[in-house]
Amino acid sequence: MINAAIVGLGRWGRNTVSAVYGKSERLRFIRGMVRHPDAVREFAAQRELELTDDFGAVLADPRVQAVVLVTPHALHVDQIVAAAAAGKAVLCEKPLALTRAGAEHAVAACAKAGVVLAVGQDKRIWPSMREMKRVVASGALGDILHIEGHFSNEISRTVHAAWRESPDEAPGASMTATGIHGVDAFVNLVGPVRRVEAQRISHRPAPDPSDTVAVLLEFVNRVSGVLSAVRVTPFFWRVHVFGDKGSAEALGEHELVLRMSGKAPQRTAYEPVEALRIQLEAFADAVEGRAPYPIPSTQMVETVAALEAVVRSMEIGAPVLVNR
Repeated sequence: MINAAIVGLGRWGRNTVSAVYGKSERLRFIRGMVRHPDAVREFAAQRELELTDDFGAVLADPRVQAVVLVTPHALHVDQIVAAAAAGKAVLCEKPLALTRAGAEHAVAACAKAGVVLAVGQDKRIWPSMREMKRVVASGALGDILHIEGHFSNEISRTVHAAWRESPDEAPGASMTATGIHGVDAFVNLVGPVRRVEAQRISHRPAPDPSDTVAVLLEFVNRVSGVLSAVRVTPFFWRVHVFGDKGSAEALGEHELVLRMSGKAPQRTAYEPVEALRIQLEAFADAVEGRAPYPIPSTQMVETVAALEAVVRSMEIGAPVLVNR
């Protein structure tokens, strides 16, 4: 059993703690760090969390083997480096960093300290996306030519934090909240991105999240891609990979449609899973040396590098090569 501390107890931080409390034999949270402890004391008492507002106290606690960061994006790299220096394994919620240089610094700090670094990308664990990965890797679709994705989530209307509207903390409109999940899926399925061309169209002034994002992508291996996101329309997830022998389309968490040349479409539904708990337990397994964390550090860096390029393309209104 890994003893962990949660840093950040907003909506997603509380979801993270609840995902394993009373359910997991692999990881448990024993401490929580938050800027305003009084706001979450009832929750902490229910989940048996010791609260503090001091990150240093968490890192100095010998009982804490790992930290899970659910904090504003611009804090991630410095917090990862500090945790690594204290000998703590780190799971950081997406995005790992906002620049390739930041991501590489975080990865290097953890490698130097000999601690596990993981990133929270729970969509990879959805049954539809796991089967998509298997199908693509099997070669059944033939040569991969193109990938499309869309992730919309109207939760931005109901869950508001001022930092999420800051261009320093959450650049690129919906990219750090939803779009990065699509970028991560693309990198996992077809490889690193070479070039992007992105647009953001806002329909109302900030902080209203009524905007749309559309991105054209070219991958290093010459696969083309399209990614889009809308923050104020109901939840929708789609990733579609096209090869010269067929295509595979993931719709939401539990559905995959396989379309092969000369055959009728095959639609398969999968049983739901507790993706957040599975992600945390995969992290625990990596900390204990049972298995590597399923997202390689190279993919963590490539996802952030593509995010950085998308944001830059929005800023200048032109294509951008991904920083290598």
